[in-house]
Amino acid sequence: MFKQSSRTTLILFLLAVMVLAACAPRQSATPAPAPPLEPSATEEIPHTQTTPAEEIVLVSIEEDGHSHLFAYIPGVMSLTRLTNGDWDDITPSVHPGGQGIAFASNRFGQWDLYRMDFATGDLTRLTNTPEYEAAPSWSPDGSFIAYETYLDDNLEIVVGPAEAPAENAIRLTASPGADHSPAWSPGGRQIVFVSDGEIILADLDRTGEARFKNLSNTPLAYEAHPVWSPDGSKLAWAAQSQNIGRSGIYLWNAVTQLPAEWFGDGNLPAWGALSDQITSTVAAPNTGFIITYALDGTILQPLTPFPYQVNGMVRANLSLPNPMPKTFNDAAYHTPAPLWAANGAPIQEGASGRWSLKDLPDVQAPYPQLHDLADEAFNALRMRVIEEAGWDALASLENAFVPLTSDLDPGFATDWLYTGRAFAINSLMTNAGWMVAVREDFGAQTYWRLYLRAQLQDGSQGMPLHNPPWDLRARYNLDPQTYEQGGTYSDVPPGYWVDMTALALQYGWERVPALPNWRTFFAGARFTEFTLTDGLDWYSAMLQLYPPDVLVTPTRLLPPTLTPTRTPTNTPTPTNTRTPRPTRTPTATRTPSITPTPPNTLTPSPTPPTVVP
Repeated sequence: MFKQSSRTTLILFLLAVMVLAACAPRQSATPAPAPPLEPSATEEIPHTQTTPAEEIVLVSIEEDGHSHLFAYIPGVMSLTRLTNGDWDDITPSVHPGGQGIAFASNRFGQWDLYRMDFATGDLTRLTNTPEYEAAPSWSPDGSFIAYETYLDDNLEIVVGPAEAPAENAIRLTASPGADHSPAWSPGGRQIVFVSDGEIILADLDRTGEARFKNLSNTPLAYEAHPVWSPDGSKLAWAAQSQNIGRSGIYLWNAVTQLPAEWFGDGNLPAWGALSDQITSTVAAPNTGFIITYALDGTILQPLTPFPYQVNGMVRANLSLPNPMPKTFNDAAYHTPAPLWAANGAPIQEGASGRWSLKDLPDVQAPYPQLHDLADEAFNALRMRVIEEAGWDALASLENAFVPLTSDLDPGFATDWLYTGRAFAINSLMTNAGWMVAVREDFGAQTYWRLYLRAQLQDGSQGMPLHNPPWDLRARYNLDPQTYEQGGTYSDVPPGYWVDMTALALQYGWERVPALPNWRTFFAGARFTEFTLTDGLDWYSAMLQLYPPDVLVTPTRLLPPTLTPTRTPTNTPTPTNTRTPRPTRTPTATRTPSITPTPPNTLTPSPTPPTVVP
């Protein structure tokens, strides 16, 4: 799956010299136990002295349509915001000496790398290019940084000096696949990364094709987020599997180099400082959890609600100053403003909770209306999509509100479109290349992560795709296996994309699961539908629009194909059996009884009688 283009021997030699293994793995203090997390980003920060260094969890959380950096110390410091603003800060990576972190941010328009000093809170801009740069990983001595960048319409891995990574940088990869998420080994001689959904190990002591080794080899799954244990003995990554194998965290032993084994549920692993614990997020369809394992599989922190979109997480020994720098305090006490507010009232006073529908201005749909408590959320999301993607993707909908008098496809009898609390984006945009869907399975249910192509492709909107989309229409290619699995992975498309699913969730719109028969029923995938449930079940939501007696009428249970059902009704069997009645010839042919005697048979009269002499 990974194909490495040839490089000159000189470049390989220079790269080997740059990443000379002069650093040994650092030793860390014993981590504190991890109790269940109670996210409270805006509460007062305990002024706890954290010197010597304590193990801190750093995480990038999407809280208001933007990703910001947070930190917490289990049992000592609650979840505390470190950055805030109308921009995104993602993929934090801790300096080997613990002085600070490197991360990616688009605070000045384009995605660049930054360094944050924990002692002062000061930021240093490491790169300043129009290209996307993110996911930094330090060499063990802190002299170099490996990172992902967008080059030649593709994600590639680049290595450069830590103080100015884009200067005198050397490309580690130049393959047609998307190469991203580098992780530098503590030994300094290996860099692991993701290429087209496979985990690839780059041995810096080798050259040519022998340098790269595929550690996962899973064509029906894609891997992400590789991370080395601090002692360099193991490698963890997350896998999303379809049909074969299990999704979750896998461990690969760098000593035995045997195939990786499933370790536990999770999708973004982070090692403890002593290589004996793994903390990970566990994704759910529209929320998330956090969990901590011991290396023997014992659960140290059970599944704890963590309802955020996470864009990077790491554990490390760090020293936070006391008192905290002003930049950290200002961010910690910042409370994001609500993104939208419902503004509606029941139809009339004392109407038992019955609500009306509101028209959606300038929206094309069969019925461009939504529930009075949902239209504000839709309009706010629509404006945000225009801002983030640069075009009005919600101006054309496949469906918004659907009245009971309109029949949807089979299997949609209790679809949320009937409640006025759902909408479905026009799926034809996938044909035009402006929208793709990434498949995500949770147990037996399949969901989709929807991405919109950014109008501006200069790096100022969206970011490159990392995971391969699922091609639903590949089932029509006359390949039986592709048809049975409902499609197949497609190549990661070039360009910059906006995560529509993550953005919609910030405004309360949740994605819905595909129907069980989606592999053979294209409409059953429901990959463009979003709902605003407000904690209601479908029946309760319907009662806000209709009286109960309407919902129990049997007319909605009739199949939509009326022509076949009327055919036997209009041709009753008594009518069909009348055709034999004209065949009463035995009764009508009474001529034998009428002419019983020969004298009456005068028909031979034209023949003269014979005279006997």
